[in-house]
Amino acid sequence: MSQKIYCIASFKPKPGREDAVFRALQGLEPNAHREDACLHYTVTRQIDNPFAQGTSYPIVFHEVWANRAAFEAHCQRREIREFFATHLEAEDGDIEDANVCVYTDEPADFDAPDLGAAGLKEP
Repeated sequence: MSQKIYCIASFKPKPGREDAVFRALQGLEPNAHREDACLHYTVTRQIDNPFAQGTSYPIVFHEVWANRAAFEAHCQRREIREFFATHLEAEDGDIEDANVCVYTDEPADFDAPDLGAAGLKEP
């Protein structure tokens, strides 16, 4: 059974604040990479491309966590809570809106093997 959690966190900066938001989000990367269960944590910004004309918020975090508990613990870190309080929740923050979603790579009907019943442990 895959326990990985995939998080897509999209951000809509207030007008003229795109660079400030991108840099603030980049500032979160080093400490997230220190978390043992962080498999991938990269902030990206949308660019023009003739083969990808979709619409989205212009700044997106792509995250992969080893499991749900690790992701939820990450979300409770002081640095993360303070980021959202300062940049999104505060009236004078740089972010107009954010959309954070988590995903799994497992089909709903996946018949995951029970490693405990087999006497095996997950890595």
